[in-house]
Parts: sequence; structure tokens; C-alpha cells
Amino acid sequence: MKFGTAGVPNCSKDRSTIGGIKTIKELGLDAMEVQFVRGVRMNEEKAKEVKMVADSLGVELSVHAPYYINLNAEERKKVEDSIRRLIDTVRVGGIFARNIVFHPGYYLKSSKEGAYRRIRDNLKPVLEFIEQKGYKVELRPETTGKPTQFGDVDETLNLCQELGLKPCIDFSHIHARMRGAMNCYEEFASLLERVEDKLGKDATKDLHIHVSGIEYGLKGEKRHLNLRESDFKFEDLLKVLKDFNAKGVIIIESPNLEEDAIMLKRIWKSL
Repeated sequence: MKFGTAGVPNCSKDRSTIGGIKTIKELGLDAMEVQFVRGVRMNEEKAKEVKMVADSLGVELSVHAPYYINLNAEERKKVEDSIRRLIDTVRVGGIFARNIVFHPGYYLKSSKEGAYRRIRDNLKPVLEFIEQKGYKVELRPETTGKPTQFGDVDETLNLCQELGLKPCIDFSHIHARMRGAMNCYEEFASLLERVEDKLGKDATKDLHIHVSGIEYGLKGEKRHLNLRESDFKFEDLLKVLKDFNAKGVIIIESPNLEEDAIMLKRIWKSL
């Protein structure tokens, strides 16, 4: 299991992507998720440079696509813009990253079933682009933290099964969305069993996971917290992953980023 941060570590004096990669290596971490969340503001030449540095240091990179994606938007232009943003993420991020994480959208006035169908169908142009251009990427819809967002566990796994995708499992989002449930060894184990039942036994050998402390209320996720300042039972999660012989990447989204990442890696190695 590899451990890393969502974006450039806080302690990095060089705030560029390349600076962040070098800091990850210095900290003894293994991975970094490049944040395109405000837009794809990197060109292909820079992406090639990023790949070269990451490869030379043995740091695994993933990408988080822009937040401004809603594949269930009511206006066709918003859907088309969302498809374009996801394609742009693949076009640039796919140069240096295998895993492309994205939030599929919101239910808005749709039923859950209607939102699922529209999101599924609107992903097809992106998948066609990936196939035509030969990108070796995994498009990963993320489980989301609010009941207004598409992305509960079942619909995420169903979408992955139907389109041949792999999920980004954000355990903290699920915990917040379920208003405090999904927070013990047995519940984490049952979730991984569902992943294996739906996507095959090999699915837990190539996981992409998000973890942080999280504050939540009746409407789900409020904000990220540092792990020890939250009620999230991260040690139980690590034990379950170890018992399943799970492999992949854990990206930390806590405000303290590298501190929680280093802590989790240390606990993991001690198990």
C-alpha cells in the first residue's frame, strides 16, 4: 500500500507540482494526487516534465479532475463542458498518472435512477476518447459525501461494473454521507466484500482510496478534519485493508496532509 497527499505537501517550500513530488520523496511518502480541481492549468509539455521527475523518484501520481463537473446537469452546455473538462484531465493528466479521480455530478431534480442513466451515457464520449487515443488510465468515479451528490457506494460500484471502471473509495465521504455509520472493522470489511462481489476479487488489489478526518451533519459532509480530531476509526480501516491483503494507494485529504499520511504509513508498517 502506498501513501500520499492530496496536492503539494504543506511543508513544501516549492509549491509547484514538481516541488511537491520532490517533497513527497523527502518525507518518505510514496504518492501524490495532482489537484486539477480548479481547472486543468498544466500543458502537455509540463506534464511530460512532471512524469520524468515522478518516475525518477519513484513517486506514484494520480489526478483529481475539476470540481466543475456535473454529467447530470439540466443544461446541455454544462454537460458538454463537463465532458470537455474530464477529457482535458485525461489528455494532460494521463501523461503522468494512471488514476483519474472525478465527482460524476449531482442529482438535482432527477431521480437516482435517472441521474445514473444520464451520467453513464455522458461518460461514454470520455471512454471513447481514452480508447481512441490509447491512454493507459483508470477513470475512477469517487464516492461522495453528501446525499445531494451522485456517488453512494451502490451506484458507484454499479457504474464501475457496467462501464468497466474502477472506483475511488473515499471512506470518509461514505462515513459522512451515512451520518456516522461505516466506521468500524466489520463495516469496512463488509464494504470491501461488496467491492469484491461486484468487481471481482482482484478489485481490492488495485484500490485508490481517500481518507481524512471529517465533520458531518444531517446533510452529510461539512469539512475535512485532521484524523485525530475526528471520530473516524482509521486504525480499524488499516487493519481491514491489511487483512484483505489490499493493495493500491491511500491519499490523505486531512488539512495537515503529510502529517496524517506519515502517521498512517507508520501504523500500516507496524501491523
